[in-house]
Amino acid sequence: GVNRVVLIQMSFYGYDNSYMLDAIRQYPGMFSGVAIIDEGAEGLDGYMAELKSQGVRGFRIHPKGSDVEYWLDADGLRTMFRVGAEQQMAMCCLIGPESLPALDRMCDAFPDTPVVIDHICRIGISGQIHPDDVKRLCNMTRHENVTVKISAFYALGEQKAPYHDLAPLIKQVYDAFGPQRLMWATDGPFQVVGSHTYKESIDLIKSGLDFLSDDDKQWLLCKTAETVLFAV
Repeated sequence: GVNRVVLIQMSFYGYDNSYMLDAIRQYPGMFSGVAIIDEGAEGLDGYMAELKSQGVRGFRIHPKGSDVEYWLDADGLRTMFRVGAEQQMAMCCLIGPESLPALDRMCDAFPDTPVVIDHICRIGISGQIHPDDVKRLCNMTRHENVTVKISAFYALGEQKAPYHDLAPLIKQVYDAFGPQRLMWATDGPFQVVGSHTYKESIDLIKSGLDFLSDDDKQWLLCKTAETVLFAV
């Protein structure tokens, strides 16, 4: 039943998005993209708009080094958030909960910028799900343009299919954000490494969470991603 896919630029290609852009161009309407660009480069405004014309709808950003308190303070990142608001291109944040205070401040400064927090903010990546981390993520619901990816189950909590130990965490995030601000993601290829499978990941959403209605599942599996990462 998959008919459209959001492609996430792989970090090992650095800032070269050409493979992803070629795929988007080859199959019109099937793919949109999340690119990686150099926030320190000149001419970010024009480059971001150019990438939008090629099917890019967001940009992967993450802290560089250990300074998670001020990781968004660079002028280039502020430019990206400003242009993101103007062009309706999402800032897709690969972060842990310790990086949320800086993101919270940036969302206050640029409330119209779409923001996607990847992989439930990596809560539980240590094996333990800390209530303060969950509360910090759920507090981000005050920013109406923030959405959360419900994904990377292989890396969180017990890290063992069928991933039912993550249900309480997902329920808390669901209660805070609602289904229209949550989206499932494959996190391919990492979800299919070792004993983990694609089917086990999507089955958690399709049949493993009894609090999700059929309409909720449509939002998580389709409509939220369409709204945030396919809309023109």
